[in-house]
Amino acid sequence: MKALHIGLTGAIGSGKSTVAAMLHEIGIPVYVADDAAKRLMVEDEGLKAAIEDAFGPGIYVEGQLQRKTLAQRAFSSPEDTARINALVHPAVHADFVAWHAAQTAPYILREAAILFESGTYQTCDAIVVVEASKEVRIQRVMARSGMTREEVEQRMQHQWPDAKRRAHLSDRDFIVQNDEDEASLRRQVDVLHEELLQRCSR
Repeated sequence: MKALHIGLTGAIGSGKSTVAAMLHEIGIPVYVADDAAKRLMVEDEGLKAAIEDAFGPGIYVEGQLQRKTLAQRAFSSPEDTARINALVHPAVHADFVAWHAAQTAPYILREAAILFESGTYQTCDAIVVVEASKEVRIQRVMARSGMTREEVEQRMQHQWPDAKRRAHLSDRDFIVQNDEDEASLRRQVDVLHEELLQRCSR
């Protein structure tokens, strides 16, 4: 039986990667879409050629991706961002499908920051959204990255607000609140895990 496909998402600083790590510790396979995208932009020759065709020479120098150059060209406007996403997302999805087919766990997680924005949520059997207040998220990101408050808030503007994510959820989906300590988060993750295991056995 194919493992249930659980989408995991949340705004920057919400703690979605922490939730993924907790579930991975107890044996749940996790596919991190952002990591896959970075890998494929280096390894997938077809994707590399398409990116260079779309954004011009200098994106790859001696086969090495020039991330700063790509960021300057691909994220300079909403139209350019849509172009890079239209190239990368299909490659990531194909990679995920192959990975998913090889898994034997009762369910798997697909962690993606833009699960909703990319439309990927429509392929999931259920969705987990991790939420935290804006100020908590700002402080977390500043502490771990060295970014300024203004830089963090600018990043936030490119992501959906929690209310918009919630509007796309159904009764089959989950919300994890991560404003408190790790113990509180772990209790919620344990409950989530048990509920997902029960669904797998139905």
